[in-house]
Amino acid sequence: MRLIAWLASRLLRLLLVLLCVAAVSFGLVMLSPIDPVDAYLGPQMAQVSPEQRALIATQWGFDDPAGVQFSRWLLQLLSGELGWSHIYNQPVGDVISQRFQRSFFLLASAWLLSLVIGVVLGIAAGSQEGSLLDRLISGYAYTTASTPTFWLAMLALLLFSVTLGWTPTCCAGPTGVPSQDVTLLTRLHHLILPTMTLALLGVATITLHTRAKMAAFMRSDTALHAFAQGASRFDIACRHGIRHASLPAITLAFASLGELFGGSILVEQVFAYPGLGQATVAAGLRSDVPLLLAIALFTALFVSVGNLIADGLYQLSDPRITREQRP
Repeated sequence: MRLIAWLASRLLRLLLVLLCVAAVSFGLVMLSPIDPVDAYLGPQMAQVSPEQRALIATQWGFDDPAGVQFSRWLLQLLSGELGWSHIYNQPVGDVISQRFQRSFFLLASAWLLSLVIGVVLGIAAGSQEGSLLDRLISGYAYTTASTPTFWLAMLALLLFSVTLGWTPTCCAGPTGVPSQDVTLLTRLHHLILPTMTLALLGVATITLHTRAKMAAFMRSDTALHAFAQGASRFDIACRHGIRHASLPAITLAFASLGELFGGSILVEQVFAYPGLGQATVAAGLRSDVPLLLAIALFTALFVSVGNLIADGLYQLSDPRITREQRP
């Protein structure tokens, strides 16, 4: 019963969060200075008569009051429809499905890479607290954490793609080649640089967190007892420290999915990668309300699931949490 009550409270909280996200996102779109009809027409807006503009506004519901538009979208959502994207001219669900398939591989590979590198660097720095290795790793982590993602992406693009020519400059495949003709190896080649750039966003946080946990463990009574028995720092770190520091790092990695998704929007823009992040920017700039609201809800759901997993892992990893606090 306690588990059911915990799940019910979480689901209710998630529904409230999604409703608030939808309302705030819709309000921001309504306050945008971008005219949705002009954004829909694009360069052809000067060739369209006022009568045609009025027909377009009526067809897409742009001339309805804001409350009517929001209510209509909510009713569509309750019926299982996400609406129609006027910039991609297809159902919103299809746009999100197609775009997220590309973004998923980018996010998953960057998330896994940042987790592995962050844990390794954090354990190495924390087990040698105060050493030259610790100072180098900590300095690298602090520098990376304060570096803007888009600036790092542009530097990587200039160095590895433009100057050295090791990686492609853009896109998920060669320009002009149909998607079905692009091989897996070619897709991975185009994915390498965006993945490495995005992974650096999460490496710094995980490294610093793991280092703090590892350094605290090396000063604990357990480590002191192992030192008294003649164990080296390397043995203590490998046999006991990894288990002590890795689970909190995994918890932090799940909790930082929102930050990773936000970074992917900037990375996809710099590398012209056709993922969900690029679709988000296009929907915002061209006032595609159904697509923008659906992406906002999807992102909130994605981040909430990550936070839910992180919360569960935290309760498993922290023995100080009482039995009453657990589900």
